[in-house]
Amino acid sequence: MILGIIHLPLAFGLNSIRLGWMGAGGGAGGAVVAWCLAKAFGKIGGYIVAYILLILGIVLSSKGYIFRWIRASLKKARLFGGKVAQSTSKIILEEVPEDSISYAPKETAKKLPQAPIKAKRENLTEKNTVSKPFIINNLQEIQQDISENKKGKEKTSAPDANTEQKPVAKAESSSVPQNKHILSEQDAPKTKLIINSAAINPIIPPVETVTAPKKEEPKAAKKEQPAAKASAESEDKPAEFVPQSGAVAEYHFPSLDLLETKGAGKGGVTQDEIQQKAALLDKTLADFGVKGHISEVSIGPAITRYEFQPASGVKVSKIVNLADDIALNLAASGIRIEAPIPGKAAVGIEVPNKETSMVLLKDIIEAPIFKDAKSKLTVALGKDIAGQPIVTELGKMPHLLIAGSTGSGKSVCMNTLIVSILYKAKPDEVKFLMVDPKMVELGNYNGIPHLISPVVTDVKKAASALRWAVVEMERRYELFANTGNKDIARYNKYAKDKIAATTDPEEKEKIEILPYIVILIDELADLMMVAPADVEDAICRLAQMARAAGMHLVVATQRPSVDVITGIIKANIPSRIAFAVSSQIDSRTILDMGGAEKLLGKGDMLFYPSGMPKPIRVQGVYVSDKEIDRVVEAIKEQGKPVYNENIGNIPIGAESEHKNDEDE
Repeated sequence: MILGIIHLPLAFGLNSIRLGWMGAGGGAGGAVVAWCLAKAFGKIGGYIVAYILLILGIVLSSKGYIFRWIRASLKKARLFGGKVAQSTSKIILEEVPEDSISYAPKETAKKLPQAPIKAKRENLTEKNTVSKPFIINNLQEIQQDISENKKGKEKTSAPDANTEQKPVAKAESSSVPQNKHILSEQDAPKTKLIINSAAINPIIPPVETVTAPKKEEPKAAKKEQPAAKASAESEDKPAEFVPQSGAVAEYHFPSLDLLETKGAGKGGVTQDEIQQKAALLDKTLADFGVKGHISEVSIGPAITRYEFQPASGVKVSKIVNLADDIALNLAASGIRIEAPIPGKAAVGIEVPNKETSMVLLKDIIEAPIFKDAKSKLTVALGKDIAGQPIVTELGKMPHLLIAGSTGSGKSVCMNTLIVSILYKAKPDEVKFLMVDPKMVELGNYNGIPHLISPVVTDVKKAASALRWAVVEMERRYELFANTGNKDIARYNKYAKDKIAATTDPEEKEKIEILPYIVILIDELADLMMVAPADVEDAICRLAQMARAAGMHLVVATQRPSVDVITGIIKANIPSRIAFAVSSQIDSRTILDMGGAEKLLGKGDMLFYPSGMPKPIRVQGVYVSDKEIDRVVEAIKEQGKPVYNENIGNIPIGAESEHKNDEDE
């Protein structure tokens, strides 16, 4: 068809065919096609039909790819246009001076002090006197004039008693000794312990925090401030980002009797079974030409690890490739090979037990490693392969990513983390900001005094809550800079010493003791679907800077894909916990290595803290809903929470506006 179009100018007369045979125009084929089109439709019609047939041929040969490409290009163009419009609007709002866009003069606003500002705007728009956006300049001065007029009319009447704001008294939380519980010594395994949990999780005692009691302001000073002026000041300031501590006069930690106490054995593995499997494992490897012997056996709640010490000259990769053959000979559902074991000249062959032993929270909390920990952010994770309790500190991580498939134990792990901290920290020492888009996982904790805000279930408010956390982090860093401190521990020590050395009650009232803030997000995928840019930016800023400010992130998701756990988020959250996943790709997304696809589920996890060369296999603690309800009810009886109403109500761009206001 292209040759025919080329030959159409020569298509009239028999000379065109001769010229085509001689190689002119479109050649012989083009001459025939052009002559047929010219005879049938004429010169112009031949051009039209030829181009139509050419376009149809291209479309049919590409199988609709062109239309898909056009649609994709239009979609990208619309997205680019939206981003340009959004950035342009932000630049206009931030850069244009107020004097150049204000259409309401100050004198006009002063003439009608009795009418609300909103009513003025409606009247102007109804009369079509203003065709541009109505922006009021000097709002603070206008409101101050209104308050002065009101004050002049109400000279004879006393000020309203309801305008007096009573400060929330912060009572000093007295230290109450914990009830001593007698530890029941379990039968220690006869084999050598594999992991020294104290070496894995070194715990440094933080500085104790003391809340300074507030002094009530004199009533005479309060009465001098009229209600209108107070409202004007509150409207002028966008938000106060200072969290308030719960008013708990005397806090007692919940009793350990609230937790279940069921015996936890060794997973139903007997000594005879261990010896039989060890001998069978030696024989299986010898049959495949792998020389060596079983040196140690470690019995855990869910798996038993056999340490195989290969002979000289045996390649480790050869043992790893025999995983399926070993599982077949041992009649196991699936095995995991750790080659080599960190710090040992041996290969670990992990075989699942026939029965999984449940790890209870009370067993870990009663362990000396948890009771002796000084940190307020101590977390009980579970037991390792050797049956030893694994206890870590959230402040050392400093942020945690939890991922795994549905039903693998993510929510139970998060509940364990929360309850562990509730057994370690008072409401004025640690605060929680919980985001639960699923609306069913973290709702049990509503009402405890440790909450800085009710559990956020609205996805749009969740993005605003994260922006509040960024603003609070920046406020804390400014406080550190003004006092010459580097982190929250040094600042709290400085504040405690200053309170002790100051005799003036007003000065003591100004000194603020900062609590730790733990931000928990139960499902990151829902947030990334609604506001991916805002959520990713807030998480990255918090992960990069919030550690020194005493703020820690715990993020959980059941979709370990690259569009949810982006490279930026993964790079800024060093500590991770992987539960059972469906594929090795998901395991690499979480841990940057395989292994999570071979986990058993039901709390079986790979704990990969920051600074460790390889992840640790842990059987997670199980906490039932009844245990959580009992602990929460015991804490609720001791006091009510004091919520920060600004959380969830900060509009987009509030961080930059707040920062600009402070700079001014």
